[in-house]
Amino acid sequence: MNVLTSIERVARRRADQVALRCGDVTRTYGDLLDTAARFAGFLQAQGLAPGERVGLFLHNEPEWLPALLGIWKAGGVAVPFNYMFAPAALRHAAVDSGARWVLALGTDVARLRESLAGTELADHVIALTPTEGAEHSFTEAITADPAQRTVPRLDGDDALLMYTSGSTGTPKGVRQTHRNTAAECEGVLDAWDIGPEDHALVCTPLFHVGGLQLISLPLLLAGGTVTLRRWKAVEYLDDVITLRPTVLAIVPAMMIDIVNLLGDEGRDLDSVRVCMVGGSAMPEARLKQFTALTGVVPVNIYGQTEQSGLAITEPIHEERRYGSLGKPLEQIVRWQIVPAGSTTPLPFGADEVGELWVRGDAVTPGYWQLPEVNAQKFHDGWFRTTDLVREAPDGYLYYVERADDMIISGGENIYPQMVEGHLQACPLIAEVTVIGTPHERFSEQVTAIVVPSQPGVTAADIAAYCESVPDLRGLQRPRRIEIVGAIPRTGTNKVDKPALKARFAV
Repeated sequence: MNVLTSIERVARRRADQVALRCGDVTRTYGDLLDTAARFAGFLQAQGLAPGERVGLFLHNEPEWLPALLGIWKAGGVAVPFNYMFAPAALRHAAVDSGARWVLALGTDVARLRESLAGTELADHVIALTPTEGAEHSFTEAITADPAQRTVPRLDGDDALLMYTSGSTGTPKGVRQTHRNTAAECEGVLDAWDIGPEDHALVCTPLFHVGGLQLISLPLLLAGGTVTLRRWKAVEYLDDVITLRPTVLAIVPAMMIDIVNLLGDEGRDLDSVRVCMVGGSAMPEARLKQFTALTGVVPVNIYGQTEQSGLAITEPIHEERRYGSLGKPLEQIVRWQIVPAGSTTPLPFGADEVGELWVRGDAVTPGYWQLPEVNAQKFHDGWFRTTDLVREAPDGYLYYVERADDMIISGGENIYPQMVEGHLQACPLIAEVTVIGTPHERFSEQVTAIVVPSQPGVTAADIAAYCESVPDLRGLQRPRRIEIVGAIPRTGTNKVDKPALKARFAV
């Protein structure tokens, strides 16, 4: 079933309630449905056939969600292009997806057409407002006669085609079906009992699962309210205090930004009922600081584009276990942990490290037009996540490392996340990440990239701290310490480890 039908059912009952806020724009559920229907009518008048793809090259703009719903109403497949993509990556995703049109800000039309020069899509840009070089504008499109019916789509039909970041190679298109998307949203609603009284403040980008399927779409399916904005720590904190949202979703780097911004002055964020933190390792020391400063106890989350978003989280009705991802959403996902080099899973609760394999309603049916990658990443229906985890006897999962981030030094496996956790407790460190860099004797060495918490901090100061902590000695000791002004981040505010590895390769 077309996932839009569920949103329409909720929207008809709550037509006058605010569904969406972004800047000065406010849309009720009635407005949202009407705008979506008109955009769908426009796309159909232009010849869009069911299953054809339409690109969205936008950050968190007020037109993003009504455009998405319009694409679905017309039976199309939405392709959210990463707004932070370099021109080559954007061009690859545009050509690979076969998108017929792409929606963009007027100010981005020139650079978008430059990136797409020589492709058919370059001549089919829809700007948000009338803009030179754009074939149409969204303001023009939503004056069209509204589509009267939602085009039926079966569970296995694609709803979204989302491209990976491409940090380890060419971006790959991940197919997400209507069933994947609906199941993911239902899983989120069930995990945190989200209802029509909830209000989400969304700063994570909609072109990724963390902004779309983790928080925005579930809130619309629940009949709640979504407020969109971009990430600026000061403004975000002001919005939390002023707008009093009940649901937040951030990544650890954002949590660290808030901790650093508050310093010793706490702010009681008492409206927040659920604060999801995920996307990369959650440093325990910073988590405790965040809770002490705000009164908010975050829930750890784990998911991937290939799992349509959330797959594992801490049950809110059970006692928190620091450092744990929580438990899988067993209503929508099945899992097993498989040791390296094997296809035989470990017994449940074995408390040993292995790769997480998943299957289920939210798991992608495969990558777009990549049969060789599909053959490598899927085994007997199981998707191999490339994430190393362990399952404790009580069923809680603990994240260990990305298999390709693990450092092998002197023949021993070292997990950067564990080293980062110990370093985060150092008062001289504002932010830190750990990578492997070449070493003449050990092949790789532990390298700490440090943003100091105060001026004048040196690598020798950090090394002295490491000497005082037993868990930072031996092979886990950072043999190399680099002091930097800032740690590079991707478009979703994750640490850009490939960029750091390239920078400190020698």
